[in-house]
Amino acid sequence: MSASPIDTTLEAAAALVDADDAVALTCELVRIPSVQGEEGEIARYLHGRMGRMGFDDVGLQDALPDRPNVVGVVDSGRPGPTLVLTGHIDTKPVCVGWSGDPYSGRLDDGKVHGHAVMDMKAGVATLTEAAAALARDRSLWCGKVVLAAVADHMGQQQGAIRFFEEHRADYSILGELTDLEIYLGHRGRLYWDVTSVGRAAHTCHRHRAINAIAKMVPLVEEVEALRHVPDLPADVTELFGPELFTAVGRIYGGLPPGGPSMIPDECVIRIDSRPQPGIEEGDVRALIEGAIARARARDPEARYELVLADRKSPHLIAREHPLTEALARSIRAVTGAEPVYGAGSWLADTASVGHLAPTVIYGPGREPVYMPDEWLDVADIHTAARVYAATAVQLLAPGG
Repeated sequence: MSASPIDTTLEAAAALVDADDAVALTCELVRIPSVQGEEGEIARYLHGRMGRMGFDDVGLQDALPDRPNVVGVVDSGRPGPTLVLTGHIDTKPVCVGWSGDPYSGRLDDGKVHGHAVMDMKAGVATLTEAAAALARDRSLWCGKVVLAAVADHMGQQQGAIRFFEEHRADYSILGELTDLEIYLGHRGRLYWDVTSVGRAAHTCHRHRAINAIAKMVPLVEEVEALRHVPDLPADVTELFGPELFTAVGRIYGGLPPGGPSMIPDECVIRIDSRPQPGIEEGDVRALIEGAIARARARDPEARYELVLADRKSPHLIAREHPLTEALARSIRAVTGAEPVYGAGSWLADTASVGHLAPTVIYGPGREPVYMPDEWLDVADIHTAARVYAATAVQLLAPGG
């Protein structure tokens, strides 16, 4: 049986990818430390490297001081949609326990070794190579491909926000680690700060005081006891799990800096809640307020003040969206296997900008990350770059 035109096009797009260069670029990026807040060096390196890869335009976009985004454009020269390929260049710090140099970028036994190779040096490298591949044959597609390597993902996602302030997209692929599964979305994140209000006094006058730390104890216990399973569509529950997770992630109080010679009149906890798509802020607030009411019932002297400290949105794209379907066809064409669908337990830049363009998440790398002696299979790097290129030519096919 002869191959269909679309299969032939996907094979041609995948063949444009220089898989060895995708691996080489991954190694190069791993060797450059880029802990969140220190993205300047890797941004400047990637900017120079992309300037030699066939991009029509490469620039540094100011995001934060000495923490730029890297933006590269490949233009077909014909009108058409704009596809954004994006990933972050910042990382978490190196953990303890490495047996060698965490920044070696060593290529050995079919694996790339090094800190943040999965989150997400390989993702950025494969996205970059896929965009460069499309520059090698512009007859297969129309429109533009924009590569956005952004800063501050580990912070407040200011890099992604800044990029979309100046650029629009018809489609976007985020190359976060999904173990080469199609992630249709991720949970959101709501941070709630609860202040326990007491009355201060010297320790020797403790019976005149109300200890705000002690009054926080029943609320911590109530929050930790929460087990909430919201009513959600079956497909959302299948992807994200049934429970809305909450936990006390931080507690602070007392007299700074040296000693507890004063009974504190304030104590603050931060509650981390992770709602699935479809859960509103008010639903979670009601859950926390219920815990507060039960804590007050246990100790009528307790006083609590609740505020929403930070909000990051959940993300979900339909399995039937043309972007998702194009990615699925590319996976079949490149790997010969059926795609697997899932969702992230982590927070991606889509929490801040996913509403600005249809976005699907797919990339090389698996959980857990940021462990000692991290590594990634070269084969996964090859596959990701080829799938990205094949997906791009479908979305940007002449004639729609």
